[in-house]
Amino acid sequence: MDTIDRLPPPLPAEQIIALNQPKADLHTLRSYEWNGWTFDVPPGVFLPGATSRMIHERVLDGRIEVRGRRYAAMGTGLGVEAVAAAARGARSVHAFDVHAESVATTERHYRRLAGSPEGTTFTGVVADVFDGFDGGPFDVVTFNPPAVSRTVSDDPDVVRNVCVGASLLERFFRQLAERDLLAPGGEVYVIASNTADLRGIAGHAVANGFTVEVAHRHDWQDGVLTYLFRLTRGGGA
Repeated sequence: MDTIDRLPPPLPAEQIIALNQPKADLHTLRSYEWNGWTFDVPPGVFLPGATSRMIHERVLDGRIEVRGRRYAAMGTGLGVEAVAAAARGARSVHAFDVHAESVATTERHYRRLAGSPEGTTFTGVVADVFDGFDGGPFDVVTFNPPAVSRTVSDDPDVVRNVCVGASLLERFFRQLAERDLLAPGGEVYVIASNTADLRGIAGHAVANGFTVEVAHRHDWQDGVLTYLFRLTRGGGA
């Protein structure tokens, strides 16, 4: 049985919708603290949760190794992983988001918290996935996508942050492959749970030439299983 066959199907629709009800404060100014850093959260910008911290922690402690490497944070939001990558010693940090205010927020936090670390460059990119981006390649790419498989709100900011669905990942994998944006030996880390179509997501990755492995699986004891996938191409170790 391969990786895709072992993945669970999506939870029932009513459970997915109940688990992903948006907070009422999305359009207010909020605050987020992690690792001794404080981040301001403007209206409409995504407030990281426990799944996002799976990436933040691994970037900072090297389980997702960015030291000396070219790193791309897709869906940067507040920019926590961008700051963590600078602290770890990334060679370059590209922060991507479809939401212009999120990219601006990331840059503000990066400049305030990371400063101008020697040996690390920063670039903020407003783009729908990699549309319009002329750069790369990258050694490491991370993405905690809004892959929830059911629409939980008609608020476009909620949809953008939560429930675009698996089609977004199909474009992400296709553009990585077609534009040759992953350097030899490069790695892509994607987080998704069984509130999304995990088999469809992994299938899109395989169809675009990626090898998929489960780097981490977390059981939240409420029916939700979250997977951190590690993707490589061309037999990357």
